[in-house]
Amino acid sequence: MVCGGFACSKNALCALNVVYMLVGLLLIGVAAWGKGLDLVSSIHIIGGVIAVGVFLLLIAVAGLVGAVNHHQVLLFFYMIILGLVFIFQFVISCSCLAINRSKQTDVINASWWVLSNKTRDELERSFDCCGLFNLTTLYQQDYAFCTAVCKNQIPPCQMCGEKFLKHSDEALKILGGVGLFFSFTEILGVWLAMRFRNQKDPRANPSAFL
Repeated sequence: MVCGGFACSKNALCALNVVYMLVGLLLIGVAAWGKGLDLVSSIHIIGGVIAVGVFLLLIAVAGLVGAVNHHQVLLFFYMIILGLVFIFQFVISCSCLAINRSKQTDVINASWWVLSNKTRDELERSFDCCGLFNLTTLYQQDYAFCTAVCKNQIPPCQMCGEKFLKHSDEALKILGGVGLFFSFTEILGVWLAMRFRNQKDPRANPSAFL
């Protein structure tokens, strides 16, 4: 049987959704592991990762059930949701790859002051740095309350903003590349679901498709 028949489309769609399920479970597991070991205590970060994992898991379950049962309604909504996720993810991935260093500085600076004091303290200890950018009097306040190990060493602590910028380029390229890769697998899922919906099950009653 050539790949393109009913069985092949069904198996390919099932396999793709099993991969999505594993990725969703992995995200949930990593978030729970990080929280359990107190690697990240921010409830917003943990909640965001778990929400993404649960959302991906629900989509994968809907696609898997739709594929196994050749369920027209489930497959239709699966196509719509996956198509919207593709558009959103593609735009975000392209933005990650296109953002320049000046914009990164603005984003880091704006995000830093939104974080809670506890989260900023965690980042300072994790990156072994103090403060963000030495541009305002707020930097002196950050440095005064900094608990990083480097504060008691010579030379003095490096600014966190400089360390963040060193890693941001690489991180954004990785995020953008991985996001683009998964966005094209989502287009593949939409195409497979559309193709599978319009195929007849050779084992079913021919009149049931009509």
